[in-house]
Amino acid sequence: MPELSSPAPRAASQPRHVRVAAMGDMHAGRTWSPAVQLAFSRMREVADVLVLCGDLTDRGTEEEARQLGRELSAVGVPIVAVLGNHDFEAGQPDLVARILTDHGVQMLDGQAVEIQGVGFAGVKGFGGGFGRGALGPWGEPAVKSFVQEAVDEALKLETALARLRTHRKVALLHYSPVRDTVENEPLEIFPYLGSSRLEEPLNRYPVDVVFHGHAHGGCFEGRTSTGTPVFNVSAPLLSRRHPDAPPVHVIELSWEP
Repeated sequence: MPELSSPAPRAASQPRHVRVAAMGDMHAGRTWSPAVQLAFSRMREVADVLVLCGDLTDRGTEEEARQLGRELSAVGVPIVAVLGNHDFEAGQPDLVARILTDHGVQMLDGQAVEIQGVGFAGVKGFGGGFGRGALGPWGEPAVKSFVQEAVDEALKLETALARLRTHRKVALLHYSPVRDTVENEPLEIFPYLGSSRLEEPLNRYPVDVVFHGHAHGGCFEGRTSTGTPVFNVSAPLLSRRHPDAPPVHVIELSWEP
């Protein structure tokens, strides 16, 4: 009988590495920044996925959305994004989102998506304040409506996070979920920069990193109460940190298959 050969040893699985670049507050249109355009042109050199954290346009007009869409269509890596408050200014956020979707951007509003093995969950978020200073749903209907908007955004985020089944997970928002990254802004506007209600689902469904924008004058880095890193990637803030570099923050996520 012929000898039975032993099966060849299985090759060890190679770790996966995905570079995620994040930026917010590009304000395409009236205040369009050459530095942002430079970052887009070099994206393939530094990242595998691009995350955009709202205020994609300056006034939320069709013209601005089409201008940004043309820029993004040449980036050359997958793009995932959420809207910001500026994208609502002209009263047509659905049109802005649709135009960007037509240019290949995966727009998130309470949805989750997997790109190159990494899960992304995103919402715009809303204001309301942080910790003991958070606005409560009490009193006039307008106050209750304001608070309910933050609650609804937090519920959308929780739904999206609960759907993720990937080894590595990223949350993207426009408004901040923690106070840390809005420090240095005027204290009077803290309630309009984010909400602790957005932190609650992040603690229940942990992610590897959270990105947000909106707070142009805030701090770059903070953490949730459970230790998850939170980065404020507002383009104006990133430009101040590194004036000679494109306003984008890149992290690398790694895992064993």
